[in-house]
Amino acid sequence: MALRNLAGGRWLEVAVETLPVYNPATAEVIEQVALSGAAEVDAAVRAALAAFDAWSQTPVMERARLMFAYKAQLEAHFEELAALVTRHHGKTLDESRGEVRRGIDVVDFACGAPTLLQGRTLRAVSGGVDQDLYRYPVGVCAGIPPFNFPVMIPLWMFPLAVVAGNTFVLKPSERTPLGAVRLAELFLEAGFPEGVLNIVHGAKAAVDALLEHPAVRAISFVGSAPVARHVYAEAARHGKRVQALGGAKNHMVVMPDADISEAIPHLLNASFGNAGERCLAGSVTVAVGQDPDPLLAALVSGAKKLKVGPGDGPGVDVGPLIRTEHRQKVAAYIEQGAGEGADLLVDGRSEMSRPGYFLGPTILDRVAPSMTVGREEIFGPVMSVARATTLEEAISIANSMTLGNMAVLFTKSGRAAREFRERVEAGMVGVNVPIAQPFAFFPFSGWKDSFFGDLHVHGADGIEFYTRKKMFITRW
Repeated sequence: MALRNLAGGRWLEVAVETLPVYNPATAEVIEQVALSGAAEVDAAVRAALAAFDAWSQTPVMERARLMFAYKAQLEAHFEELAALVTRHHGKTLDESRGEVRRGIDVVDFACGAPTLLQGRTLRAVSGGVDQDLYRYPVGVCAGIPPFNFPVMIPLWMFPLAVVAGNTFVLKPSERTPLGAVRLAELFLEAGFPEGVLNIVHGAKAAVDALLEHPAVRAISFVGSAPVARHVYAEAARHGKRVQALGGAKNHMVVMPDADISEAIPHLLNASFGNAGERCLAGSVTVAVGQDPDPLLAALVSGAKKLKVGPGDGPGVDVGPLIRTEHRQKVAAYIEQGAGEGADLLVDGRSEMSRPGYFLGPTILDRVAPSMTVGREEIFGPVMSVARATTLEEAISIANSMTLGNMAVLFTKSGRAAREFRERVEAGMVGVNVPIAQPFAFFPFSGWKDSFFGDLHVHGADGIEFYTRKKMFITRW
């Protein structure tokens, strides 16, 4: 039996083709997921549309109370959710716990709806005339999250949407759908009305049906840059508002004055945590200065000490990749990088002989932006090392990318930090932090081909995205 869709509070079996869901640490099939098409998408959207009028008129205090109840459910099932993420994604339990916590952070933020949804007023804007701004929900919204954060990224989407008075259709990744199912079960147990949150499983056909459906008013997407571009263009063509987060090629610049002992664990975690399958992964380490050898030696030594294995195993640092075909793609990048002239200092392909979809930490040195591994998103545990003589050259390397999600700098110089902040073309910039991820009350703000749209996910941008404004102008 395949995972069922959720429409109008009912879990529905659908007679369509299915796809296996694996435990990537063992290659064991643990579930089947339905590949829904346009008819199944329409059923979920119609359920959301039927629930919209009543839900949108539910007092905001009641919506906030339900969101507090949902937060309590998530906290009560915290460890269960983390274990579920590890089981069907593969990341370590500590990484899964971090994912669940960051997802709950957005629910915390959504609980502030009575403040967040306030409008503005200006009396006597002209003779006897007052003006008021009110926020209204958009309507039926849809979310299309990626496989790599099956709990966190759905929680970036539907809590803010529904607390603003919208109803929602969630299309989980067909590779990791179990997290979304459990989130929806807890959502119903928290007391939300039927039809406020709906789930439709599927792949491209389901995505295309959501992009085209006339009743869907807003689309939130996270995935690769080419698909983000497609989602943005198609959804906008059908008159929808869109936020489409794409891929990344994040640069970590290490200045000569950086504290190497402090930076090394951060660099290793940024590159190899989550097996490199995250849009905030540290893809390229840029060694600035004349002598990068101490940095390289420490990176190589540290990478070789990282333990590869099942995410629920003791002391494991790097879990498996999501599928065998993705592992082959990452391995092909390693081979291509070496063929293009990079020095292979650590080769994680030695881990490929074990059961499951493992590939260990890999370091390629002397990588240039012109190389495939220097410019394309690999989405695996591969660190490319580039060399620059000055900060200006390092910034130029980072800015040559078509992607602009994150960039970080390790230094003791405030002057260098300010120059980096001002000149690097990335939406999230860090200094002496490995992963520049904003908290829920700020936007996740990628630049260039890392984001298509105008309003980013969560923070004030999220509230703006899921609401539309009405001006009320009166003279009495």
